[in-house]
Amino acid sequence: MPLVLASSSPRRQELLRAAGFTFTVEVANVPEVRRQGEDPISYAQRLARDKARAVLPRHSAGTCVLGADTVVVAGEEVLEKPSSQEDAARMLRLLSGRVHQVTTGVCVARSAGGSLPDCEEMRAETTQVWMGEISEAEIAAYVAGGEPMDKAGAYAIQGIASRWIARIEGCYFNVVGLPVPLVYRMLRALGCLACGGAEGER
Repeated sequence: MPLVLASSSPRRQELLRAAGFTFTVEVANVPEVRRQGEDPISYAQRLARDKARAVLPRHSAGTCVLGADTVVVAGEEVLEKPSSQEDAARMLRLLSGRVHQVTTGVCVARSAGGSLPDCEEMRAETTQVWMGEISEAEIAAYVAGGEPMDKAGAYAIQGIASRWIARIEGCYFNVVGLPVPLVYRMLRALGCLACGGAEGER
């Protein structure tokens, strides 16, 4: 079955390709606005579902669409992509020297040939991340380099920020942007790997 990734994230695309998936990419232009009182897991799952459903009507029956959204939670605050360099620096100060959670909501929807899926599943993965102390000079240099600007929580665990990650508990790929083992299980459960998926590819 054809697989479509409803995301422009290069990290998610790289992770899927590295795991042997064949897919196309279509961007879902969905407003990322958290509702009042919405907890982080529900928020990430809702955005993942909205992204999948935004792309789904463009495809014929049997097509599987994968939507995902990642948020970082520090204490009571949900950290998404920074709006400015100042916002990125603020987030990094908040994360410095403490543990935080990274949650990715995932939705797999299979098209019935219309606007609604014939089957759909939503899940979420959460990883605990321990961040070491980051000095003001390090934060300034990191932000100036541009790496934090399109990342939830203003850092990339697979990039320069790896030097500050003391340890993690849970799925590493989730922190990068997509919990690949969970995605594989979901696609397999919904019958989305019969063809065009990861099985048998190297």
